Amino acid sequence: MARQLNIVPSGHVIPTPLHSEVQRSYLEYAMSVIVGRALPDVRDGLKPVHRRILYAMHELGLTPDRPYRKCARVVGDVLGKYHPHGDQAVYDALVRMVQSFSSRYPLLAGHGNFGSVDNDPPAAMRYTETRLAPISNEAALEEIGEATVDFIDNFDNSQQEPLVLPAQLPFLLLNGSSGIAVGMATNIPPHNLGEVVDGLIALIDRPTLPDEKLFELIPGPDFPTGAEITSTKGIREAYTTGRGSIPMRAVAQFEDVQTGRGRHRRSAIVITELPFQVNKASCIEKIAELVNQGRIEGIADIRDESDREGMRIVIELRRDEQPEQILNKLYRLTPLQSNFGVIMLALDNGRPRQMTLRELLQAFLDFRETTLTRQYRHELEQTQGRIHLVAGLLTALENLDEVIEILRNAADGSTAKVELQEAFDLSDRQSDAILAMPLRRLTGLERQKLQTEFDELTERVRVLEQLLSDRHEFLKVLKKDLRALKRKFGDERRTRILSEEEREQEQERLEEIAAEAAAEEETVLEFTQQGYVRRSSPKAFQRRQAKQGEPETHGLEPIEEDVVTQVAKTTTGRELLIFTRSGKAFSITADEIPPTPRNSKGTPVITLLPASAQTGADPEAIATQFMRPVDTDPYDLIVVTQQGRTKRMALSEFTNLTGRGLTVLKLKEDDELLTVMLAKPDDQLVLTSSGGRMLRVRVDDQQMPQMTRTAQGNMAMRLSKREQLAGCVVVDGDDSEVLLVTAQGYAKRMQAREIRLGNRGDLGVQSMRFANKTDRLVGMIAADSGTIVTIFTSADQLAQIPVELASTGDRDSSGSRLLKLPKKETVTSLAIVRPPDDGNGDRDSGTDDED
Repeated sequence: MARQLNIVPSGHVIPTPLHSEVQRSYLEYAMSVIVGRALPDVRDGLKPVHRRILYAMHELGLTPDRPYRKCARVVGDVLGKYHPHGDQAVYDALVRMVQSFSSRYPLLAGHGNFGSVDNDPPAAMRYTETRLAPISNEAALEEIGEATVDFIDNFDNSQQEPLVLPAQLPFLLLNGSSGIAVGMATNIPPHNLGEVVDGLIALIDRPTLPDEKLFELIPGPDFPTGAEITSTKGIREAYTTGRGSIPMRAVAQFEDVQTGRGRHRRSAIVITELPFQVNKASCIEKIAELVNQGRIEGIADIRDESDREGMRIVIELRRDEQPEQILNKLYRLTPLQSNFGVIMLALDNGRPRQMTLRELLQAFLDFRETTLTRQYRHELEQTQGRIHLVAGLLTALENLDEVIEILRNAADGSTAKVELQEAFDLSDRQSDAILAMPLRRLTGLERQKLQTEFDELTERVRVLEQLLSDRHEFLKVLKKDLRALKRKFGDERRTRILSEEEREQEQERLEEIAAEAAAEEETVLEFTQQGYVRRSSPKAFQRRQAKQGEPETHGLEPIEEDVVTQVAKTTTGRELLIFTRSGKAFSITADEIPPTPRNSKGTPVITLLPASAQTGADPEAIATQFMRPVDTDPYDLIVVTQQGRTKRMALSEFTNLTGRGLTVLKLKEDDELLTVMLAKPDDQLVLTSSGGRMLRVRVDDQQMPQMTRTAQGNMAMRLSKREQLAGCVVVDGDDSEVLLVTAQGYAKRMQAREIRLGNRGDLGVQSMRFANKTDRLVGMIAADSGTIVTIFTSADQLAQIPVELASTGDRDSSGSRLLKLPKKETVTSLAIVRPPDDGNGDRDSGTDDED
């Protein structure tokens, strides 16, 4: 057995609390990621890996006028000298610096396959070649040196690397940046070089320039893939606070395209520009998937006709289809319209800081002023040193005979040096230069060159001293350099920003399209117990209802097919609100639900939600759904969780939901959303526990105040450890009735006035006496006249019974047996189905009251 090494001698053990060690180690790791990998520097706009790639290529001499070199050579140099991480990470960073669809102004030029907007992977680094792009060579590396920026030791102290590049342009804004650190992230959009330079010059001339004037010069991001920005609200918010959301939209146009060999032509939607960072291939697949699911109708074919000259996605439409309506659906359901979440976070003096546009520009100007000052001072020292030497040479030429005499009679070089210094009052450097001067300098032409050089150097010293002493002249040169770079590398804006007038016209057009779509046709939605939805015309629904006949009013039947638990009559343009058990709300229009073919189960509701909501979810992930009322002002949402927490929210908060959905409430780890109901002022909320206790609470600001979306809510009813919430309904008066059903099939109807009016969080009162001690409540529904309750059992059977068959009783009664169950079979859940409503404010969500 190997002997254990005694690394720490006895008596030198330092006890350290575990939490302190973990805290220190994690903080060091976090700061290493933040400073050393994930966040860019506000000065040159680069992360360490990008800076090291550019500097390594500069050392290799890969300038724009030199041949391309293999990327593997570059990656090897970066890894071996400066960046001790994975080679694939370095190559990925290099590839993005080449891709014209990832960088607005690529810093590297590439030769080979560097990927595409379809997310095709680049070729291996042994095949591709690269060199510096002109903009990076001139605007980032031209002034590199210890005189302009600080250098530090590399990871093994064998090399020196620049702490920051002497950037002459704010590449952080030109190319943007994205990165995820520990506890923070950055996502800065790219901008147009000409606009940014104009903004910099304006700030130089007028540091107190108002934001409105600055935003006129820099109106918004300029993405490399073009597209359109549909609103300036997010831009202004991002520029003034450092954080915002910018809506982007693909550029599309309508064309008539030839189909086949015939003369027939069809309308088509042609997409020529996509939003930034949208994968073209995935976007086309998403459109095809929606067409196959029936969520988008009217599309006959989708073709990708993109080539080297540009992007062209052709969406061919069927006859007599309205291109505007289909394009509007595509914007709503696909990545053709998406948001760019701006987080302008960068390292400022080594610390991460969220900055505004003005602060980013000013930070670059401060850095540029510092580097120029260092450069001018270094150049002044070099120029003055050269003047000193040239002056000595000119002195020697003016006294040439005496110099030759001294050299002829001197015993050696040291003696000659001393005699020259004494004779002409020269310094060591001047005398050394005279002794090293070749004979050709004695010619008249060489004398004239020395005199010209002396005059030029003297003038340059005067200019440099003026620049360093006169700030006005200094800033003039800075602006001149910026204008020169703008003329050389500037280009036209690619991303179009809709004006206020265009946005108003666009909004009016969308409202007209929505109105036309809403008035297209009436439709009926049927939601089933297994989480499916069927959409059909009113006539088809009536024919199916007539064929099925009236439901059985007694006895149990095996569940042979999915059972409809909710029906809504609406129009294709109306909104459906969907709430998941994880506490999020989503919105879709009725026409996004594909029409259900005859004898089909329908479409799973979960598949109608965005992909993020479908991950790992099953049909039971949906808690409830209902049509949003036309007038949302009178209504509130009452949210109830499995653990009995509840809160009240304004329904108006759930208008114009985006594809990301909206958080309804912040759930605890072991809790989930049970149901969501509509309520009006002065309504009452009735809750019951599995133990038969009931509580009635007014829906008002005192008992149930409106809360924010992220609040956890308050405890609606106190439950014992053996109890759980069995049901909850909203009633509109004391005369309303509720139906209680137990696990053993007992039921009773009772009026709301029988339940004592209490306060939120009370225990409630016992309102159901059980005939058997092992019995418990499994559900409660509103017992409105004409309601048919569907009862589900543990043996996969059901019974559909009118609520009028249940006996009425007070709080002390145990009700009557509504359903005779076989031995060991129990009631598991309830559902109610009413005649189709018009979706204008049915309070009941129509969901199961599960045990």
